[in-house]
Amino acid sequence: MKITVEKPSEDRLKELGVKSWPVWEKEASEFPWYYDEEEVCYLLEGEVIVETDGQKVEFSAGELVTFPKGLDCFWKIKKDVKKHYKFA
Repeated sequence: MKITVEKPSEDRLKELGVKSWPVWEKEASEFPWYYDEEEVCYLLEGEVIVETDGQKVEFSAGELVTFPKGLDCFWKIKKDVKKHYKFA
């Protein structure tokens, strides 16, 4: 299961309707997480490292990240996060 990260254009963000998605905020911290459905999120603020058995992914403000359904991972929030998110 692969986490994907992209630097979306403004047109891509509008196409997805990102600004209408809910917002989630979290202080710098570490925690395990399991995705029981796909999530797409767009970081407004923050820096994060997410580790899985076979992957270590870093992302930050301005990036669009997709987490696949069934992913078991560990989040390390380096700088407080504020993100738009949508579950599939």
